[in-house]
Amino acid sequence: MTAFERPIRIGAVLVLGVALSGCTAGSAAPEATNPTVQLGAPGEPNRTMSPEEAAGIEEPAHTEADVEFMQMMIVHHDQAITMTEWVEERTTDRDIRLLAERMRISQEGEMDLMAGWLQERGTPLRDEHGGHGGAHDMPGMLTDEQLERLEAADGEEFERLFLEYMIQHHQGALEMVADLWASDGGQEQAIGQFARHVEGDQAIEIARMQSMLAERAS
Repeated sequence: MTAFERPIRIGAVLVLGVALSGCTAGSAAPEATNPTVQLGAPGEPNRTMSPEEAAGIEEPAHTEADVEFMQMMIVHHDQAITMTEWVEERTTDRDIRLLAERMRISQEGEMDLMAGWLQERGTPLRDEHGGHGGAHDMPGMLTDEQLERLEAADGEEFERLFLEYMIQHHQGALEMVADLWASDGGQEQAIGQFARHVEGDQAIEIARMQSMLAERAS
């Protein structure tokens, strides 16, 4: 079953709010006094804004680059989920199975969130004009030959291929996030937070899988 045949649930989107101070009995609600923090670009520090600056802020709108990123990442995640679904029947290794289950749950949840983000903005779940080429043209995507090799493998060979191919897949996702930043996408708060989450989560998993590969080679 593909990503677009699965039932889609609207995902919750985290937003950064400005806290309001409490009200004393019998008094009117005071104005917000907590500082407003502007999130820095990747590699840059955050900045505290003046009240005048905060009052003039308009939430950045999403861009075409944001839409393309979400559409492509849904397809990208769908292939990773397919890979995790092969694990249970092909290895009894506890670490591999736990890793795959965590990935499956995490990426299914992220697919729901991405689908919700697109639906809330009235955009399709996939590029209807085929502007991105085939799915295998996306960074990190496995070729048909790689998928066939992984599906046919078993035991230790499957474990090694699963780790190698999933590292490749995750590195592709990081490249897609980098491309988003380079195109000045990710300025809308919801997608910016999501892209940073993907960046951090998949970098951690890459390091874990590289360690698991090294343990098996020793």
